[in-house]
Amino acid sequence: MALFWAGIIAFFCLIKSSTIPAVSIPNLDKAVHAFFHFVLTLLWFLFFQKQMKVKSVFKPLYSAVLFSFFYGIGIEIMQGLFTATRSADVLDVLANVTGAILASVTILVLKKIIK
Repeated sequence: MALFWAGIIAFFCLIKSSTIPAVSIPNLDKAVHAFFHFVLTLLWFLFFQKQMKVKSVFKPLYSAVLFSFFYGIGIEIMQGLFTATRSADVLDVLANVTGAILASVTILVLKKIIK
């Protein structure tokens, strides 16, 4: 699922912007980026947690956040280099980080509630 979601993000971030329906909601693009990376961080956390087989939540969470961060930067670089209708945007990276942080907080709160 984590790889599939990463593919979904790449697809929607790298297709021609003219193929995406225009919606005039302020900052919707940033909310979408935050949502994409919220889900991405959750899915990679679950993957890393299963693969690492550690009791602590922090190592898989740290790995998931780092993956989300660098993946988001990679997508922004590809938008700037390989697309004609998109451009790299630092605010998109900040929205990505916001989504990853929200996912981290959600995971930590849920772990505390479960214990």
